[in-house]
Amino acid sequence: MRFLYSAWRPESSTDEQRLRRLLSVFSTLVTYTSGDVEEALQWLRQLAEEYGLFDDELNLQDLIDKLREMGLIEDTRTGIELTPTGIRRIRQDALNEIFTSLKKAPLGSHESPFLGTGVDRLGETRKFSFGDQPTNIDLTATLTNAFRRDGIDEFTLKEDDFEVYETEHQTSCATVLMIDISHSMILYGEDRITPAKQVALALSELIMTKFPKDYLALVSFGDDAQLLSVNELPFLSAGPYHTNTRAGLQLARDLLRRRGSVNKQIFMVTDGKPSAITLPSGKVYKNAFGLDPRVVNKTLDEAVACRRERIPITTFMVARDPLLISFVEELTKANQGRAYYSNLGNLGEMVFVDYMRNRKKRFAG
Repeated sequence: MRFLYSAWRPESSTDEQRLRRLLSVFSTLVTYTSGDVEEALQWLRQLAEEYGLFDDELNLQDLIDKLREMGLIEDTRTGIELTPTGIRRIRQDALNEIFTSLKKAPLGSHESPFLGTGVDRLGETRKFSFGDQPTNIDLTATLTNAFRRDGIDEFTLKEDDFEVYETEHQTSCATVLMIDISHSMILYGEDRITPAKQVALALSELIMTKFPKDYLALVSFGDDAQLLSVNELPFLSAGPYHTNTRAGLQLARDLLRRRGSVNKQIFMVTDGKPSAITLPSGKVYKNAFGLDPRVVNKTLDEAVACRRERIPITTFMVARDPLLISFVEELTKANQGRAYYSNLGNLGEMVFVDYMRNRKKRFAG
């Protein structure tokens, strides 16, 4: 048996690294195809032929076998489908993809700058007060105070002797991420829905793994608004819908109202002006032309309602439509929130940085 060896090069990669890259490509493609594994594999086959992704040691069938072995896909009566493990892997790959694009940022165990009744102990101490945890008592400082007052022979402990460690006040955060699924998110030769889904996948993975006490809800809005589960997210697709921004904000505000006194915020990813509202009768009024005052005013009313409940809206615009910009300026003014224009390449970075920044703020409610 003969073996063919080549010189090692800095850009050389191990089999494990190549497999990890191919899995990441697969995750991106299956997100693009809204969870259609077989279509994603067809795209992967075309890319492999064009860019030489495979060789004699690892071909497409080997990758498919590996996906089955890892429990990421399974064969069903209707074809090859993602497993729950596969969906989780897509979230992890989306999170890793965004993290690699982030520059140094405070993405560790992020606390607020305020002192309070948290669980992370600091070096500073203060006098004991009613309600402090006994486990946070600084025994050395407490005994020193007692000895300094009465000496060793007359040892007694008084309430004023006790000192406790300061602790960092851990904030919790409730976030609703709204994703526009109107028709324009896939029109004009630009895929805007896939980057939006990747951000939602990554943000949900971040919160579930790093900040499990935080709350994240995912809301899609087209002709109406719907609450999504994390496992439904890869299968989300844009459709022949208008943009009912008001319905999305109403659902988001209702979800956040139930969360109690925590930091609350709405992130909205959109590429179009509002073009629909739901009437009291339940019918959807639509007007895709211009900025219909009937639609805009009702949507701005909802932005004001969010402001009164201390729910800031951060809008990420993935298009430069003048009508969209005009509307978002009014929305931001009414809500006293924030708005960014983000291209599809840096959408994830902007959402993550803003999420971490907002999570540090103290809720004054």
